[in-house]
Amino acid sequence: MIGVVGAGAFGTALAIALARDGRSVTLWARDIGDMAQTRRSPRLPDVTLPDGINITKNMVDIAASETVLLAVPAQSLRDVLTANATHLDAKQLVACCKGIDLETLTGPVATIARTLPNAMPAILTGPSFAADIARGLPTALTLACADDTVGQNLQQQLSTGTLRIYRTTDTIGAELGGALKNVIAIACGVAIGASLGDSARAALMTRGFAEMQRLAQILGAEPQTLVGLSGLGDLALTCTSPLSRNYRYGLALGAGTAIDPAMTVEGAATSWAVTRLGQDRGIDLPVCAVVAALTRGEISVETALQNLLSRPLKEE
Repeated sequence: MIGVVGAGAFGTALAIALARDGRSVTLWARDIGDMAQTRRSPRLPDVTLPDGINITKNMVDIAASETVLLAVPAQSLRDVLTANATHLDAKQLVACCKGIDLETLTGPVATIARTLPNAMPAILTGPSFAADIARGLPTALTLACADDTVGQNLQQQLSTGTLRIYRTTDTIGAELGGALKNVIAIACGVAIGASLGDSARAALMTRGFAEMQRLAQILGAEPQTLVGLSGLGDLALTCTSPLSRNYRYGLALGAGTAIDPAMTVEGAATSWAVTRLGQDRGIDLPVCAVVAALTRGEISVETALQNLLSRPLKEE
């Protein structure tokens, strides 16, 4: 049995994909509403939830699962782990979120390890939209776990006919790739929203990717991880599609239009955290710094553009 904590779009989509492939899945949410009766999710209204999904609001039901997917926002992960330590301790815990904790400046794997040291932490990340997974469209993800034996077991558990899982032991690279690409997606959305053009977006993707690699390697990631699914693959998807919440958020910022306050945008908080990390390590991260200032309302789009264009000329 596999447990999924968090019945948002992504957690529900993973539960659907696994149940369709014959797994027994328990899906937990604080408020399940009438999902158990209607077999419909308000986040994925066009998809019927398979019978193999047991929907619950009781965390004790999750305790029966050896493997638990944590599909909660990165900034909520530590609180969820702390509040439910009795039920989650000593399990295989797979983070399904992308971000850096604002208080501890750690990614999801490190957050799990610090909060529940008896658990086996891992992360599932890569280029994916919940709607695609729920509809059974082909998707490839990266499963990162420091213990490769556990990683192989999780790879087998979580792979389905349409969900292809690759694995790595580089948890630092995988979690940073997933977190940092959201920051660059906001920047790309701003460029398109402000009518700066596709060339500007391409430049931001490229220079932003260089920042991702620079910081990740300083923090101990393996270089090849960032050019895989959890880095470059995810970056390409989220910087070009309006299905990306971070990209849509950037579009609204660039265009000066209203932003949906209910929309979870991991990249904003991540930009604040990564800017602090860069300052602490003495690393130049101009794109991330501009996104942090924009999302805090400290500068305008025009000032952000001028800040980037007026930087000293240099070799690539």
